[in-house]
Amino acid sequence: MNAPTDPAPVEVLLLALPETTPTALHAFLEVFSAVGVAWAQLTGQPSRVRRMRVRIVARDAAPFASPVGPVISPDLALASATGPVDVVLVTDLDLSGGLGDPSRWRPEADWVQEHFAGGATVGSVCTGSLLLAAAGLLDGCEATTHWAAADMMRAAFPAVRLHPDRMLCASGPGQRLVTSGGPGSWEDLALHLIARFCETEEAVRIARLFVMGDRSRGQLPFSLLGRPRPHTDAVVAAAQEWIALNYTVKSPVSAMVAHSGLAERTFKRRFRAATGYAPVDYVQAVRIEEAKHLLETTDTASDAIAFDVGYDDPSFFLRLFCRKTGVTPATYRRQFTRAAGARTSSSW
Repeated sequence: MNAPTDPAPVEVLLLALPETTPTALHAFLEVFSAVGVAWAQLTGQPSRVRRMRVRIVARDAAPFASPVGPVISPDLALASATGPVDVVLVTDLDLSGGLGDPSRWRPEADWVQEHFAGGATVGSVCTGSLLLAAAGLLDGCEATTHWAAADMMRAAFPAVRLHPDRMLCASGPGQRLVTSGGPGSWEDLALHLIARFCETEEAVRIARLFVMGDRSRGQLPFSLLGRPRPHTDAVVAAAQEWIALNYTVKSPVSAMVAHSGLAERTFKRRFRAATGYAPVDYVQAVRIEEAKHLLETTDTASDAIAFDVGYDDPSFFLRLFCRKTGVTPATYRRQFTRAAGARTSSSW
């Protein structure tokens, strides 16, 4: 039997103009390159998620200084960036001196139009939406931009149905025009596109890895059990494999001890030495990770999730979840369903 082949990567082109500032441009490059890769590196869990191939495109391929100094190094010139493309993105532009004559962008605008006509999803961050408007793509469509550029957009492109109050707008045929608000909204756009082209769960994983979203409660809501510590204790390894499949059993530590064939005190000592966890803490970590997964991917009530992961007392589960993550299950669900781009067909 032939081994399954990896799915073709999502082809992403990031358009750089002389006015492009580098933060969101390079952030997309890093975050998209981590899709299908970084979670496996951190946890040791193999991934079959569709990956993303990301390249920077400019009018020509020569490196150039961005408006704020750091150099942008394109991978391709416009003339070479042809063929099937899944996503084209225009990041924020330095328009502090005003819009000027949008006709200076004609080669880039024509190139974006061509890829949109070919089926690509086209997106923008912040003032990058003005390039899409200059290309005529936003006429009659809902769109957003940086709040400070709203008057500029209205004056130059009155046919755009502008909503500067929104963080993200998906509109046009197949909702393939996705504009986002201020410079920091690149996070929302990135997660939206990962959920749309890869999978919702991968968007959540990327949000957790890069600590995207509400950070007011620190890093605890984003943390995870992580890659198991390597060790050579075969008895403990067998116990870890067993509990991964049986974490809902009653008295799980006693069950692990019984399966190990060791005295309880010896088992607990060897388990901590091998994993860095007391057995009860390890079981709790496994259960909380599964609870997080259920909160991210289902609408199951938190009391039912408590039973699903092995706790008969929902109030105990609530206290434990809050202690381990810093938030309630309801708050966790709100944060990560938003991070997953769950509303992939709407605007917010």
